[in-house]
Amino acid sequence: MEMLASTPTHCPYCALQCGMNLTPLAEGGVEVSERADFPVNRGALCGKGRTAAEVLAPGVRLTSPLVRSGGRLVTAGWGAALDLIAERLGRTRARYGADALGVFGGGGLTNEKAYALGKFARVVLGTSQIDYNGRFCMSSAAAAGTKAFGLDRGLPFPLEDIPRTGCVILVGSNLAETMPPSLRFFRELRENGGTLIVVDPRRTRTAEQADLHLAPRPGTDLALALGLLHLVVAEGRTDEAYIRERTTGWAEARAAAMAHWPEYVERITGVPVPQLREAVRMFCAPKAAMVLTARGPEQQSKGTDTVGAWIDLCLATGRAGRPLSGYGCLTGQGNGQGGREHGQKADQLPGYRKLDDPPARRHVAEVWGVDPDSLPGPGRSAYELLDALGTDVRALLLMGSNPVVSAPRAAHVEERIKSLDFLAVCDVVLSETAALADVVLPVTQWAEETGTTTSLEGRVLLRRRALAPPPGVRSDLYVLHELAARLGVEKGFPTDPEEVFTELRRASAGGPADYSGITYRRLAAEDGVFWPCPEPTEAGTETRGTPTETDVETPGTPTEAGAAAPAPAPETGREATAPSPETDRDATGATPKTGPVHPGTPRLFLDRFATEDGRARFAAVTYRPTAEEPDAEYPLLLTTGRVVAQYQSGAQTRRVAELNAAARGPFVELHPRLAARIGAAEGDPVTVISRRGRATAPARITSAIRPDTVFMPFHWPGEGRANTLTNPALDPTSRMPEFKSCAVRVETVVPASS
Repeated sequence: MEMLASTPTHCPYCALQCGMNLTPLAEGGVEVSERADFPVNRGALCGKGRTAAEVLAPGVRLTSPLVRSGGRLVTAGWGAALDLIAERLGRTRARYGADALGVFGGGGLTNEKAYALGKFARVVLGTSQIDYNGRFCMSSAAAAGTKAFGLDRGLPFPLEDIPRTGCVILVGSNLAETMPPSLRFFRELRENGGTLIVVDPRRTRTAEQADLHLAPRPGTDLALALGLLHLVVAEGRTDEAYIRERTTGWAEARAAAMAHWPEYVERITGVPVPQLREAVRMFCAPKAAMVLTARGPEQQSKGTDTVGAWIDLCLATGRAGRPLSGYGCLTGQGNGQGGREHGQKADQLPGYRKLDDPPARRHVAEVWGVDPDSLPGPGRSAYELLDALGTDVRALLLMGSNPVVSAPRAAHVEERIKSLDFLAVCDVVLSETAALADVVLPVTQWAEETGTTTSLEGRVLLRRRALAPPPGVRSDLYVLHELAARLGVEKGFPTDPEEVFTELRRASAGGPADYSGITYRRLAAEDGVFWPCPEPTEAGTETRGTPTETDVETPGTPTEAGAAAPAPAPETGREATAPSPETDRDATGATPKTGPVHPGTPRLFLDRFATEDGRARFAAVTYRPTAEEPDAEYPLLLTTGRVVAQYQSGAQTRRVAELNAAARGPFVELHPRLAARIGAAEGDPVTVISRRGRATAPARITSAIRPDTVFMPFHWPGEGRANTLTNPALDPTSRMPEFKSCAVRVETVVPASS
């Protein structure tokens, strides 16, 4: 089997962005192999990463545009498909106004695509109605982190710090299944004498690794965090000097926490008081400790307050902004971090700037060459945008998302999508959402294009093109370029990703997420650069957008010797590489400014936080119930999540035979006592019913779940679609829906009479 040269790149799935090598095969296809030099996974790949190339096969993915005709999708040419999209978007805008046009992005889009999509919505379409599916993932943690620290970056330290801390509280993450290569950091933590506390209503594969497992009722993580903080105060474990010197708002937060005494918290959460005390002892005993949250506490209608309370626990004990300590969010999607930084969110401009901030508008408008007053204001959040489809929003351009499966109250969202006057979808496969579209455009995948992503560590990475796409496939940047031209904007939407990134650097300069000192050349040489990374000024000093004084030691990632240069970009044929050593010019032909090169920022907040006064803010929060508590009609709680062999809505992984063999379909996890009460045996079909609909799947009976709780994975469509049941009640700050808790009942399925 003859193989061609290998290309070092990164996995298309989760936010670890594991390193891998791709080698095209002479007879067609591509081989995925380990890349031991990348520090995050050190060569380890989960099943999704190992089989990622199978979705590149022509029989699996889309290879030609599709246009709806006579009620079905038929193949069409690129010109005709783009003409139709431009004509329908233009007609809708002329009749109903710019805000009748919606744009919905995804956390899997590269930084270049997310940036260009936000610019396209605001400059070409003139609409405020843009958001993305990352709103459903990390938005509560982002809001809480910004409130507390003045800056949102998933992890303020590299993953390599985890084994060297003393204790980690891992809240609502089953990373053994969602990002398996990361589990080694926690195993090494325990091997080094540290301890791991896992908070999860289920005894998951991750919880099995813990020294202490706390299993609260779904939706009560806020009470749990406040109960732990109460004990920290009551037992005299606060760091008063740290609180005095580096924080503000402690008096109010302390008073709020003291209303959550241990016995009260036990009644709410179901976690016994001795376990609460043991958790506090384990967390406070070592010199350094961390709290890491994921979707469990975040996907709640009070997710921002919940994360804020966990941050309070870190601040009260002096475990933030110190070496080997801090709060972090385990970002989920492949570019979930970068995707929320550069403009595809409803309220955001590139560089994590706020859309309603006049100086931010002026800066970005200057980069874009438009009048600041022409930029629309903030629009609807993701669920609110989907809920408005067919009424206020009449036409939608959707890239890299599958809300028919992934959105809460999914049956309602599906009906709203069907009610649109026009839907255009860019995707690599015919997802359940794409199947409803009027036009579907087949776009390049991760291995067929160059671009950057930003991992959960805040490490900006270069994904390199390893092979050419099929002849009928184009990139998302090509789509935006062509649509912009057809809608009257001839310039400003290049198809070369490096050129887009160069503009992104300018737009982000001086902002919280400052990428201005990062180039493709640096990313290739250093195997990633942590933001913020300002560009040197002419005088040799650095530009700074926020006062994020940090440890700026050079990341410990090795330079890749002999790395292959990225292949030519498919649209232009020019190499998507950084400036050559001979010219030292960037993609615009400009010579970089002189001065010392900023090394990037692997560790944030060691000297001060990114707030105006450099102090972290406590959150004075109190417990409140979920938006939908159990009652006589719906006596149980449903929580949802993922399984190791599938990813997000499953649009790609459900097309891989090996992964389907490992996870064949949805299921309902029940405690044995609940199963006995309703008369269900292992494998029997059961129906879970909420106020929004019903879902049917085989029973999986296990004592690893609480008796008052049922669990369903959310990767599948059809009658087992978990998100048919979930509650779209929104967090008032982050606008995160309450995926993780809703009231349900479970019934056995009565066989149809023969």
